[in-house]
Amino acid sequence: MLLNAFIVLLTVVLMEVFSILAHKYVMHGFGWGWHRSHHEPRTGWFEKNDLYAVVFAGVAIALIWFGTEGAWPLQWIGAGMTAYGALYFVAHDGLVHGRWPLRYTPRSGYLKRLYQAHRMHHAVEGKEGAVSFGFLYAPPVARLKQQLHALHGGRPPRRPDAATGSDHAPARQDHAH
Repeated sequence: MLLNAFIVLLTVVLMEVFSILAHKYVMHGFGWGWHRSHHEPRTGWFEKNDLYAVVFAGVAIALIWFGTEGAWPLQWIGAGMTAYGALYFVAHDGLVHGRWPLRYTPRSGYLKRLYQAHRMHHAVEGKEGAVSFGFLYAPPVARLKQQLHALHGGRPPRRPDAATGSDHAPARQDHAH
């Protein structure tokens, strides 16, 4: 049982590593067709980018099924993917993008850093020149500001309010559903 719990926790950590790489090289690369919707104002409850969550949920469901059919430890890996998806939904979709009714802007600690880091990810338009590709890991804000400055030749990105990591402006202009 302890080993199964370890597998779930390890999967959550590895999912963040996988997500950083997938976000940077797939979603901001050849998968931009789906992800673009996440960087534009949303007009409804869903966006095309949500298809990534559907794909990963399908993989997790398949792993859980194969695991329960005897292919240990796949069910625990699928459970870890599911736990990561729940954390993503709360932290990214809820906290950062306000896609659920509760509105909360963190004022200190890890959640504030996560919020600011993702706002800086959205500080530029398009798929090029973005920083901070994690969903649960947030690099130090000062380092992200330096990266934005270096990537944009000292010019402010196209959305300068987001580059400051300010708590006062929304990350996207889609908060009114």
